[in-house]
Amino acid sequence: MTSFLTHRLLVIDSSLSTVRRHSALRTCLTEFAPYGLRATYHHLTVSAAMPRDLATDPGSLTRAVEELHEARRLRLADSERWIERRRADKRAGRRTLPPGEPWWEHPLPAARWADPQVHPPLTLPAYVRRQIALAAGLALPGCRWCGEEPDRKTGPAGPGCTRWCRGCGAPGRICPCGCAAVGRPDSGGAAEAWRRVWRREHREQGGCDGRRLAALRLARGSDRRRPPGQ
Repeated sequence: MTSFLTHRLLVIDSSLSTVRRHSALRTCLTEFAPYGLRATYHHLTVSAAMPRDLATDPGSLTRAVEELHEARRLRLADSERWIERRRADKRAGRRTLPPGEPWWEHPLPAARWADPQVHPPLTLPAYVRRQIALAAGLALPGCRWCGEEPDRKTGPAGPGCTRWCRGCGAPGRICPCGCAAVGRPDSGGAAEAWRRVWRREHREQGGCDGRRLAALRLARGSDRRRPPGQ
């Protein structure tokens, strides 16, 4: 039986080979992946600055799994609170599940897409905190999934186009950003695209997604400035 915590210990074990540690990271992703396994893996390669040759920076594997671990802890804590609320509701005779709950039963739309590079430019803990806040009824601005504000300069989608969030790629029916793009990501080369991401070819010189990395650094700064207990 797989265990996130057991495999996390393997990832952070510097005495193991990077191949073994990387394999353990993948197992952790099968247990918890907020953006879907492939998109979450792509996110971590950028967020943790994982190089194509992991031997040049084995610490990147630790950074990746620790970000994933922090987000999972937030998710589990919220799950416990949700369970307690449901027990209280049932004791009070309210057995109907409120709309939109639990939030983790409503996955990110991009997680079902073929392109693993389509996901919010948020740290994983920031994404989980946002979903917890929204589920609690807090009115947050921007896209439900990534917080991206509307681009007022973008006009209506033309023929053959539909609206997508420029921050995470969520469909316009869910995202109020008002950004237009032509169609969905092409799924024709999906298998090869995933192989390139798995090999971290986008992390080669000149291949890093600079915009996402800058956004993640900004999000991390916001996390560090967060008051204690929030």
